Amino acid sequence: MGGICVKPSGGSPRERTSSKLSSEAYVLQSIREESFRLKNRPEVRPISVDKKPNSVRRVRDDHFEKKKEGSEVILANIPSIRTIPKATEGEQVVAGWPSWLAEVAGEAINGWLPRRADTFEKLDKIGQGTYSCVFKARDLTNKKTVALKRVRFDNMDSESVKFMAREILVLRRLNHPNVIKLEGLITSRTSSSLYLVFEYMEHDLTGLVSLPGIRFTEPQVKCYMKQLLSGLDHCHSHGVLHRDIKGSNLLIDNNGILKIADFGLASVFDCNQSVPLTTRVVTLWYRPPELLLGATHYGVSVDLWSAGCILGELYAGKPIMPGRTEVEQLHRIFKLCGSPSEDYWKKTKLPHSTAFKPVHPYKRRILEAFREFPLPAVGLMETLLAVEPEQRGTASLALKNQFFTTKPYACDPSSLPHYPPSKEIDAKMRDEEATRQREGERLEKERKESHIKQHAILKGSKDGRPMRDSYSGPLVAGNKYCEISRTSKEDEIEKKDVSCSQVRKDEVDHDRHIQEAARRSRIEKMRVGEVEGKEMVRNVVYPSSRLSK
Repeated sequence: MGGICVKPSGGSPRERTSSKLSSEAYVLQSIREESFRLKNRPEVRPISVDKKPNSVRRVRDDHFEKKKEGSEVILANIPSIRTIPKATEGEQVVAGWPSWLAEVAGEAINGWLPRRADTFEKLDKIGQGTYSCVFKARDLTNKKTVALKRVRFDNMDSESVKFMAREILVLRRLNHPNVIKLEGLITSRTSSSLYLVFEYMEHDLTGLVSLPGIRFTEPQVKCYMKQLLSGLDHCHSHGVLHRDIKGSNLLIDNNGILKIADFGLASVFDCNQSVPLTTRVVTLWYRPPELLLGATHYGVSVDLWSAGCILGELYAGKPIMPGRTEVEQLHRIFKLCGSPSEDYWKKTKLPHSTAFKPVHPYKRRILEAFREFPLPAVGLMETLLAVEPEQRGTASLALKNQFFTTKPYACDPSSLPHYPPSKEIDAKMRDEEATRQREGERLEKERKESHIKQHAILKGSKDGRPMRDSYSGPLVAGNKYCEISRTSKEDEIEKKDVSCSQVRKDEVDHDRHIQEAARRSRIEKMRVGEVEGKEMVRNVVYPSSRLSK
């Protein structure tokens, strides 16, 4: 495989917020590298890539790198993204499309007209992804609610535009009740941004699962899984890998219809292709072991693994393998699903197999871990969560599994309960609100405890102990000192164990009078310029003889 490459980021997976930006750049570059190779194949179109002056183009060929200077001819592995004739490109620009889009990804917009931004009214932000933001909006022309997805890309970088256009091409290729429908694009001839217009969906699976008190019944779980696998079967039969199946990308409307969304990491694939693919796809909790081990040749099995994780999540009410790092995620997988056989390690020779191969093989314990789940559900999970990809089968075979053919059958989507609008962003807001509420309760409890302690101190002063004064300083009582501070706590006072019973009230009043007189004197001197500086030493006791001067 050949590809234009840059120095990869040393960041962690995109789930780690500490190095999010560098990780995003690495993922984006990894996906771009899928678009190039150095082998002659008839189904791909050659394009010329010119080297900038005084620079060197780096091209990776198989397992080593070669430097080639000047212009290179490479082959783009995106058979559906083609340059359109100049005449058509000109027509698209005249029609209102920006030239940066018409020149690079004309086929993605072929036959469409751009929508104007002023024909939509933004309402609320309903989603935030790695490469996009999603808004709820009102289509003023068609009088309906839609979702607007603004994709992050650099319109001055042709490869970034191609990466963005790939999602449009994939969506235009698919047409299924369980796949989100692209309804249009918003841009203009002078615009540097692009919005994708989608049908509006009230919920996503993550939001519903996180609703307090929500537990899906077996017919409801079967209904959602049947729709998910039907959508995946359509994608796979049309040569599309989604590569990011997770709860927040499974949208649900008020009629109970589930639709697979967010094809930003999707790729067109061929079962017989030998082109390496990137491993930097699929959110960590739903990522299969072969990707964690560095596999670059994979197929529909990666989406089926994610579907198995979703099945477990629907019953458990939470993610079943929430690892924090790639190493921890792989460890969780092996502990639950068992480690691969010795033949698998020898056959695949994955890049990270030496580093991550367990010293002692793990036993498979899915049945034990999920013994509270219905047996047919555990049986389907056993298939979808097979550590060896070829054992997971296909989405079509999964739909024929005993899980769907035994009672109770999947319910009709229209019979599903009507829930309040709930998306992943709503779940995060609920979690943040709960955290704020707990923090408020903690602070209120501390305030009450502090009030009780202060009350006890004041009450104790009536029994012979002095009240706390309005200043911090020593009270002189014969040869004894009693440290009294307005910021001291009762327990700190008690630890000193100093008897203040000999301090008479008139001595306390006299000392206070001296302190106040000293302050007034210094303030007066500052006013007439005799004292410079802004800080005053509050705890110095001045002799009374100086006050007469």
